[in-house]
Amino acid sequence: MALTRYERMRQASSTEARKRDTREKIELGGLIAKAGLRYEKRAVLLGALIELGRRLKSDETERTRLAAIGAEAFGRDGE
Repeated sequence: MALTRYERMRQASSTEARKRDTREKIELGGLIAKAGLRYEKRAVLLGALIELGRRLKSDETERTRLAAIGAEAFGRDGE
């Protein structure tokens, strides 16, 4: 009986983790659409994100500049 209860708890935890992961992916996809990049090829998007990651690691000024642009875009939509 304890094994069954453990298995149900494990499945519930796994289900919640999958739901959180799915929600995060949906939100990230929404950011791509919001940026006007919905119809770009996936390779272009991935390349741009990889390059952005490199820049953000080495340039705090760029991070600040991009954060301001993003905050302004969210502000226009009331988010």
